[in-house]
Amino acid sequence: MVAVTPATERPNTPATEPSRPAPARPRLIATDLDGTLLRDDKTVSDRTVAALAAAERAGVEVFFVTGRPARWMDVVSAHVHGHGLAICANGAAVVDLHQGGLPIEVRPLAADRALAVVEALREAAPGTTFAVERSGGIFYEPEYPPFHLDPGAIVAPAEKLLHDGFAHADTPVLKLLAHHPELAPDAFLQLARSVAGDYGDFTRSSPSALLEVSGLGVSKASTLARCCAERGISAAEVVAFGDMPNDLEMLMWAGTSYAMANAHPDVLAATTHRTGANTEDGVAAVIERIVERILAG
Repeated sequence: MVAVTPATERPNTPATEPSRPAPARPRLIATDLDGTLLRDDKTVSDRTVAALAAAERAGVEVFFVTGRPARWMDVVSAHVHGHGLAICANGAAVVDLHQGGLPIEVRPLAADRALAVVEALREAAPGTTFAVERSGGIFYEPEYPPFHLDPGAIVAPAEKLLHDGFAHADTPVLKLLAHHPELAPDAFLQLARSVAGDYGDFTRSSPSALLEVSGLGVSKASTLARCCAERGISAAEVVAFGDMPNDLEMLMWAGTSYAMANAHPDVLAATTHRTGANTEDGVAAVIERIVERILAG
């Protein structure tokens, strides 16, 4: 049975701490995918594949923590070892990649709160279009930029997609997506938080003005913290990697954090360390050093 966990409170995110060395033996590595672990062509390099396997052999768990839905995880499903789990949809779902992305836990966005976001943004930012990411697939409005990976999605107004009578209303809403064709991405994020921040948690990971809305308190950080607590792993024992605003809370929660060279300015400002760009295998370079220290005893 899938555990459905309501989220009604925001997580307490610690302030950024001064730069400090990575722990000699971290117990868990948490890494974003797009713009971080994956190269720009959305592949995993041979060097990165080898580094992930070496970390697991050295006794360090690896969690992929992404905004992607489970159905877009094929690119890394062969490279998750041990537990087989990944955190998807910015923390709204924990899935088992060893079982084809089977959901283990879901932290949904209530449909009435998603509707409140739609109403607020239609008024504050005319021209905004929406998509609804449910556990069973993506559904979006006619004017919303189509997903090339989901050509068969149902197209309808957001109000219909979120209505109790919608054909897929029995599947949880993982994220609401909001796109604006003209606003600057960070300005759109700030505006949305100001007019609709009481209804959900807003973030972004796209270079365009595309916002991702989760349930209150749902983030990569809060779900990763839950997974770590289940394993008796503290934040101090976690090394995290990321590049975009949807990684910020996770990077600030982890005891050691790395921003990619290609990261958003806010991520560069909030992290304790830097590494090479995603095109330079920046994550693999750090993992190799971690494994080397562990093996050296």
